[in-house]
Amino acid sequence: MTGAQFFRHKPGEVRLNWSKWIRQVHRWLSIIFTLTVIANFAAMTQGPPPAWITYSPLPPLFLMLVTGLYMFALPYVAGQRTKGKQA
Repeated sequence: MTGAQFFRHKPGEVRLNWSKWIRQVHRWLSIIFTLTVIANFAAMTQGPPPAWITYSPLPPLFLMLVTGLYMFALPYVAGQRTKGKQA
């Protein structure tokens, strides 16, 4: 059994589309990031904000970096796969 045959999907099997899932996660993370930045600015109007509010945008920003780099690299990886099949 070759690698290509191993990864073929059986009829009726639900195929998980990672790209679609990653894109949706990236969208929700951008909403969370925006809300944390707005909360940060709102807290600054009351004086110096606590550290947890100041640094709250960083976790979603880091996750957006990871998902964004994945989506950025996806067309290049897909292009390499199609070139490999043609050769």
